[in-house]
Amino acid sequence: MPNVLVIDDEADVRQLWRDALEDAGCSVSVAENGVRGVKLLESASFDVIVTDILMPEKDGIEIIMEIRKSSPDAKIIAVSGGGAVADTSFLTVASMLGAHRTLQKPVSLHELRDAVQTLTENV
Repeated sequence: MPNVLVIDDEADVRQLWRDALEDAGCSVSVAENGVRGVKLLESASFDVIVTDILMPEKDGIEIIMEIRKSSPDAKIIAVSGGGAVADTSFLTVASMLGAHRTLQKPVSLHELRDAVQTLTENV
């Protein structure tokens, strides 16, 4: 059973993704912001981390950089509904920093489950 961490500042999104991934056979933990997500990462091991990019306190780009320092092999899915820095989308930056998959919001539940399944095929 894949162990997944979902980090998103929108409560409805966290619950929807948790339900969809649990229905697909995953064990799911959630964090309401990047600070809480990093704390969970320090205390538990996850097969996949799904993180929103645009969040208060600590954004997804910072989370990806921290994960890459401490767990270079961690599987990361970055999700964003928009935004750009210097003509480059946040999802492109996330990919360059090591996100294995990037998904544009609104994310279909099928697309999310497929991304997690692909990244955890050998778990």
